[in-house]
Amino acid sequence: MMPAPQASRRGLFAAGVAAAAAGTVATSAAAQSRSGAKPRQVNDRVKTRDGADIFYKDWGAGQPIVFSHGWPLTSDDWDAQMMFFANNGYRVIAHDRRGHGRSTQTWEGNEMDTYADDLRALVLALELKDAIHVGHSTGGGEVARYLGRHGTDRAARAVLIGAVPPVMVRKDSNPEGLPIEVFDGFRAALMADRAQMFRDVPAGPFYGFNRPGAKVSQGLIDKWWLQGMMGGVKAHYDCIKAFSETDFTEDLRKIDIPVLVMHGDDDQIVPIKASALKAAKLLPKATLKVYPGFDHGMASTHAETINRDILAWLKA
Repeated sequence: MMPAPQASRRGLFAAGVAAAAAGTVATSAAAQSRSGAKPRQVNDRVKTRDGADIFYKDWGAGQPIVFSHGWPLTSDDWDAQMMFFANNGYRVIAHDRRGHGRSTQTWEGNEMDTYADDLRALVLALELKDAIHVGHSTGGGEVARYLGRHGTDRAARAVLIGAVPPVMVRKDSNPEGLPIEVFDGFRAALMADRAQMFRDVPAGPFYGFNRPGAKVSQGLIDKWWLQGMMGGVKAHYDCIKAFSETDFTEDLRKIDIPVLVMHGDDDQIVPIKASALKAAKLLPKATLKVYPGFDHGMASTHAETINRDILAWLKA
């Protein structure tokens, strides 16, 4: 007698979910036991000096890892890292930058100094100490400006993934940068049809899906689009200038804690020659790790590798 195919598939799926859930609970319990603290499970908001509400997630227990996301995304872009590190004995915190996701869509303040001040407000409100700051792309700039502007009194380490520092735009002191016309094109596309732009970017260069033989994830493209459309167009427009024209050179020189610089050499959004290779030379205590063939969104497309390498560096 042949089994009912649909029932069999549902049974296998249910069994797999149950097993995964059990594994997650067991791992989380082990993490709690190691840290000796009760895991947090908080989604909340922090009020900034100008009255903006910054949405954040605060999960798990242990040494805090604070994640800063890229443009035009949200804290949801860190799903793979939040789950992994919370299950490995860390307290994980990620916020939606102002104008992005569930945070206030402010007209003013969409620039790096204010982003850094908002991050400081979060750190102080949660009374974080010995924190590890992880920033991707624009979030890497936010981390660099935060540590350069506010110091490392509450920070232990930092990780920059596909990050924009020291500066993206081409100028006399940065001939390897991208011409301003590239970023003017971003602004024009944003204003012409933001929804379409937010499909074209992840379907193309962000995850390297435009490369021959690339394994395309429609789900990842849709997730990117959804996160982008949650934010405000004014903040997204202003942030292009913030991530492309801000010079983080002096910030990097001030950072006196160990920093892991991770970058794919096929990053089509933040070319490695103008970013990681220079940043690693400016940082006093840098470890540079280059990933052959990896894309800009490698924390999602190669999450297992990135998570493993960060954890190994933290424990080294």
